[in-house]
Amino acid sequence: MSFIVNDSPLAGTEGDKVTSRVIRDRLLKEAEGNVALKIEETAAKDAFEVSGRGELQLAVLIETMRREGFELAVSRPRVVMRKAEDGTLLEPVEEVVIDVDEEHSGVVVQKMSERKAEMRELRPSGGGRVRLVFTAPTRGLIGYQSELLTDTRGTAIMNRLFHAFEPYKGEIAGRVNGVLISNDLGEAVAYALWNLEDRGPMVIDPGAKVYPGMIIGIHSRDNDLEVNVLKGKKLTNIRAAGKDEAVKLTPPVRMTLERALSWIQDDELVEVTPKTIRLRKLYLDTHERKRFEKSRVAGAA
Repeated sequence: MSFIVNDSPLAGTEGDKVTSRVIRDRLLKEAEGNVALKIEETAAKDAFEVSGRGELQLAVLIETMRREGFELAVSRPRVVMRKAEDGTLLEPVEEVVIDVDEEHSGVVVQKMSERKAEMRELRPSGGGRVRLVFTAPTRGLIGYQSELLTDTRGTAIMNRLFHAFEPYKGEIAGRVNGVLISNDLGEAVAYALWNLEDRGPMVIDPGAKVYPGMIIGIHSRDNDLEVNVLKGKKLTNIRAAGKDEAVKLTPPVRMTLERALSWIQDDELVEVTPKTIRLRKLYLDTHERKRFEKSRVAGAA
């Protein structure tokens, strides 16, 4: 995972430890007492590559740092690959054991197969429950814990154990929805959020500070959309009965740190401060985002 100095327009407004030197010293101090962490400096002086045993361990480190007053941006967790002697790409594969009620076993098998998992065993474990054993690439398991609990109404128990390094399993389908992106700096207005509700659910509250490039909602379609959340209602001196009804907003989707880390894509970051967790694009400028997208499409072709 990349730990990056926070360069958003709101940087330094909530935390007091924001510079690369302070973040570097804190990470190196953590690595001294935590043998599972590996810290590497990158070519960019304001970013550090931090490797650990799973996204949960890194999430705990981020949460500890934000409580100490640090501000930083973090990327989506990535799996550490290896290369075999013959040049083939290897990825870590885990043995996954899931105990679940029989009525929910179908959806678990379906979701795991979408994540390139192979079922090894299915046996009843008594009391209307079954035990499912899979081997699955670690890439596909990032963020699956919360989805599993949702699908099984909190009744499933999952255990994971490293199995082996195996040949790369191919692309795993990620998030299908695009995002709603703020196009201006200021505070979100309830009336603007209300008008945008048909575009998709929001992830911020009215009055939240926003800036260009910040993610404010989940688009109902698969493309990203820039929107204006600062636009208030035009006021006139004419009043009519029933005209000015109170704006009733749907509660926003609450993004915890763990959920945000597994939800974002490779071109997005989680901005972590002592008071707030925000989602943002890697490139805040519209033109830079378009250039990055073009280069990525050209590279894929």
